[in-house]
Amino acid sequence: MRIKIRKKSLSQCILLLFSVLMISCSSDTERCYYMDATNGNDANDGLSADKAWKSLERAKLVTFRPGEKLLLKRGEIFGGELEVTGKGTSAQPVIVDAYGEGDKPCIVGNDTSLYAMRVFNSDYVTVQNIEIVNTGRKPLPGRTGLKVECRDYGVSRNIRIHNLMIRDVNGSLVKELGGGSGIYIVNGGDSVASRFDSLMIENCHILRCARNAMIWSGYYDRSNWHPSKHTIVRNNLIEQVPGDGIVPIGCDSTLIEYNVMRDCPEVLPATEAAAGIWPWSCDNTIIQFNEVSGHKAPWDAQGFDCDYNSTNTLIQYNYSHDNYGGMVLVCDSGERGFSVGNKNSIVRYNISIGDGIRPNETRAGMFSPGIHVAGPVKNTLIERNIVHLNAKPSAAIDRSMIVSDSWNGYADSTFFKKNIFYTAETSQFAMTESTNNHFNDNWYLGNYRKLPSDGTLKTSNVLYQQKVLDVDKNGYQGLYTLMDERQAGGETCHFVNKESIEDFFANME
Repeated sequence: MRIKIRKKSLSQCILLLFSVLMISCSSDTERCYYMDATNGNDANDGLSADKAWKSLERAKLVTFRPGEKLLLKRGEIFGGELEVTGKGTSAQPVIVDAYGEGDKPCIVGNDTSLYAMRVFNSDYVTVQNIEIVNTGRKPLPGRTGLKVECRDYGVSRNIRIHNLMIRDVNGSLVKELGGGSGIYIVNGGDSVASRFDSLMIENCHILRCARNAMIWSGYYDRSNWHPSKHTIVRNNLIEQVPGDGIVPIGCDSTLIEYNVMRDCPEVLPATEAAAGIWPWSCDNTIIQFNEVSGHKAPWDAQGFDCDYNSTNTLIQYNYSHDNYGGMVLVCDSGERGFSVGNKNSIVRYNISIGDGIRPNETRAGMFSPGIHVAGPVKNTLIERNIVHLNAKPSAAIDRSMIVSDSWNGYADSTFFKKNIFYTAETSQFAMTESTNNHFNDNWYLGNYRKLPSDGTLKTSNVLYQQKVLDVDKNGYQGLYTLMDERQAGGETCHFVNKESIEDFFANME
């Protein structure tokens, strides 16, 4: 009898010990680490607000496991660089977040920091509700606020950047010197090809960052191309950024929607070209429901761009206004080898108001057409767009509606269908030596030096006169009826309504 009882007790003890170990492992994978720049101490274990760590250096010692959190106290300023490496799962992501009450916790980079925060070689990591500042005493080429990087790693999955304020990053204003950015996404590696899958950047506010807002650096050579896939960039507000806004590089199947870029300062050197939202070395990019305004780059400065080494770029339902350049650039450098050119771009259902107002000479003289097609792009479709060119502030400003010119070659097979071209002053179409331009069923409202060959061209429309020009000759009030007001970065902005603009074109017939 005693032996039976002892065996039973031993069995119960083993089960109890196993349960304790399981509970301990479960607790470990859900633990939170706290940081408090004022009252913390790096000698603490960091596992409660009362025993928080103090410095960002202490957090570098941790590789975060599934379900773990790193929490920064609100209202605190943390100096230095925060390094995060986490191995979460879909069910238990690693989370970097804020705790307490008050303003977002703020990470401020050192004087020579190339980044204030980096997420490196990670999976299923969410970073949210944090402010990032990286201002040195002088501009530093390549400086960024947040760097998201995978190198010699393989596939970095499901990194989510949410509700960050990234501001006052003083990188270089010159692209060739390394530029600078609010967010910098880097993938590469020689021993292990590395890329991102399902990276998401949403609800962030990027303010006063030089040179760019968010830009990628990845594999661009088509002989060694390992594209990041399924990226989503959504509902971000970009303000007072002088260069490029959102530029995926080396990506496939990227969705960029409901973002706003506005109020770009006129500070870039005369050599610099930049635009709002555009892909390079990318396939199957969708850019939709975005607003870009006030871009003042010395060259380009369009709201949107279908750039080269890319195929199947779709730009639709966007709003471009008051940019020095026009609504859109479609271009190909003519270089081959690493590049596949620019093929099958589609630009449709976009609205441009008051673009093309560059007051200064460019490398090509006074140049700011509403639509610019440059180089040997192939099979481009531009349809059902509204390009409303207002009176220009000075007589010297370019008044061209469309220019298709050379960049080591000319465009071939460009289709312009059912677009509304309105000009308040005499405009022109300069197709130069481009070939197989097909203009079909467009409206040409206003005066033009010479109209392109269009078998079904129309020079007046009662609906546009009544709904737009009679309401406001500058187009804003009338065309706002085709848009929704929606929040981006806490600000009310205008986004094209898909059903409204499609119905408008249907009723134009």
